[in-house]
Amino acid sequence: MDSRVSARALTARLGGWRTSEPAYEALADGIRLLCLDNRLPAGTALPAERALASVLGVSRTTVAAAYRSLRDSGHIRSLRGSGSVTQGAPQRAATRTVSDPRAVDLQQASPAAWPGLAGVFAEAAAQTTALLARPGYDVVGREELRAALADQYTRRGIQTTSAQILITSGAQSALHLLATVLVRRGDRVMIESPTYPHAAEALRSAGARLVSVPVTPDEGWDLDRAEQVFARVRPSLAYLMPDFQNPTGRSMTGFERELFVTAAARAGTVLIVDETTADLDIDRAIEPPPFGADPQDEQIVRVGSFGKTVWGGLRVGWIRADEELIRRLIAARFPIELGTPDWEQHVATLLLPHLPEVIAQRAHLLRTGRDTVSAALAEQLPEWTVPAVDGGVALWVELDRPFSSALVLAACAEGILLSAGPRFGVDGGFEKNLRIPFTAAAPDLERAVDGIARAWGRTIGGAAPLREGALDAVV
Repeated sequence: MDSRVSARALTARLGGWRTSEPAYEALADGIRLLCLDNRLPAGTALPAERALASVLGVSRTTVAAAYRSLRDSGHIRSLRGSGSVTQGAPQRAATRTVSDPRAVDLQQASPAAWPGLAGVFAEAAAQTTALLARPGYDVVGREELRAALADQYTRRGIQTTSAQILITSGAQSALHLLATVLVRRGDRVMIESPTYPHAAEALRSAGARLVSVPVTPDEGWDLDRAEQVFARVRPSLAYLMPDFQNPTGRSMTGFERELFVTAAARAGTVLIVDETTADLDIDRAIEPPPFGADPQDEQIVRVGSFGKTVWGGLRVGWIRADEELIRRLIAARFPIELGTPDWEQHVATLLLPHLPEVIAQRAHLLRTGRDTVSAALAEQLPEWTVPAVDGGVALWVELDRPFSSALVLAACAEGILLSAGPRFGVDGGFEKNLRIPFTAAAPDLERAVDGIARAWGRTIGGAAPLREGALDAVV
């Protein structure tokens, strides 16, 4: 057993769970979803039946039946003296998802590979003789790749040298490394809400106490809240996604950027700026200035990768920071990983001259996806609020009822894999929101919205709850 969740905390995470009858199956489905999207990690002890029943306002018999259903489906186990403990997703779930060609996976917000990537792989393969003479990985990064990335930053107005670049195995590896080095247990860390959930997990795993600043597709960042957090909490670190924020799709204005940079400097806060979606511009009318372009500002750390632009399978990311922090990161990296593979760095180096072509193709792909989803939702679910976004990978849709988690479960039966709104929250909530990525092919997106509409009809109609077989599609 790794941790325990209280009855009150579990109730908050469940949100509007009672959307079908019998109540015990609706409760069991709600807990299954929390297990399956890792909001209740494996090894978490659930509240005692009596305590949970009291907070939920149901009978103990209802909770006991829900726990029994969860044991039957393999999501929890009962331990003498420890109560009921989560087991995460049963192994059979992963097997069924992989083998089901009909499922539309909208849990991932990454497009398929850029069409020209196969040619770059072929070019790289023709040069493997020299590559194979090397150890095969590099803890700092190949000089030619770091120099090319430094030149890109310099052209954006952010003076950079190769010594200020560290190559990592993707952006998530970069975030985990930064959290390990910059966060001490108990540190307050500012983060947007909703946010990229894996960033929140990396910060929490390092011991951070997260303090949220709301952001919405229409109004952007809550600047009053941000100023209060900087002034009163004085966080040691802040994590921001200023361009095409995931999941809202919102980009900071020049004024918002300036306020965050100024307030963070005043508070002594290090800013981690996640730029992994920054190049995914579809039709933004005005491109804002770079975030904190002052070359002397050592309080700004930037994270980038090729995952969203080129291909999620190309695990190359990077950190741009001052040289002293880069040295600390290198020293801390060895216990985590020995470096980034040379092969992938070689491919990334060959890719850089093609980036303008890649970005143009991505804009076309994402425009088609965005417009397809927006039109389909307007036709089939006109009561939902669909934001207008000019870039990014997803729509942060507002439902007309707080049943996001229930909808995600119902959509499983339609072969549509989604992530519920609370998955992106820092302090719970967001049961009225659903992230719908538009990175898939247009026919798949149309089919997905069809399935979502049918699932929504069952959800708000109080249809019979899903059984174990339907839930096996979620991992």
